[in-house]
Amino acid sequence: MSLPAQLAAGIAALGQALPEGAEARLLAYLALLDKWNRVYNLTAVRETERMVSHHLLDSLAAAPFFQAEAVLDVGSGGGLPGIPLAIARPELQVTLIDSIAKKTAFLLQAKAELGLANLKVVTSRVEDFRPEAGFDVITSRAFSDLREFVTLTRHLLKPGGQWLAMKGLMPHEEIASLPDWVKVSANHALQVPGLDASRHLIVLEPVV
Repeated sequence: MSLPAQLAAGIAALGQALPEGAEARLLAYLALLDKWNRVYNLTAVRETERMVSHHLLDSLAAAPFFQAEAVLDVGSGGGLPGIPLAIARPELQVTLIDSIAKKTAFLLQAKAELGLANLKVVTSRVEDFRPEAGFDVITSRAFSDLREFVTLTRHLLKPGGQWLAMKGLMPHEEIASLPDWVKVSANHALQVPGLDASRHLIVLEPVV
C-alpha cells in the first residue's frame, strides 16, 4: 500500500475528518522527518511505512482529546505529537519546546516548509521557559516519567488546564509515584490503526 493510501485508510479508521490539504501536509512532514532523520537521528523508526502508523496515526489518535486553544508539546524532538496536531487542528496554537538545538532547527524548517502559522518553536529546557501566558494543555510523547513531567511543567499550566501524557503500556508505577497535588482525571486507551501495541493517553489535573 502506498503511503498516501496507508495514511488515508488510517485516518478513515480513526473516524476523523481533517481539513483540506491536511493529508498532503502530513505526508510532506513525513518526507522531511525521513530526510533529516538520516543525519540528526530524530526518531528510532527508520522506515517511512512504519512512521505513518507509529508517528502520524499515533499522534492523530489523541487529537480529539485536545480541547484547548494553547498547547505545549514538551521534549518535542521530531515534532510529535505537536506537528500532526497543528496540521489536523489548525485552530490550536501549538508550541514545541526542546532543549536540543539541532532538533529545534528541524522543527523550524518544518514550520517554514509546511506553512504552519499556528506553530511556535522554542529552544529551551522546559523548567527555564517563562512565557507571558501559560497553556491550556501540556502534552508529551516521550519526555519523561509522569512525576517529572508534571513537576517540571507545573508553572506553565493555566488554571483549569490539563496535562495529556501519551504512553504505551498503562504506567501504573508512574501513577503511583505522582505528587499529591496532581490527580489522574481520565485514562483513554487509544486504538492506532496499523500499530499492534498498547497506547494510552493519561489525563492529569492539579488537585484543587
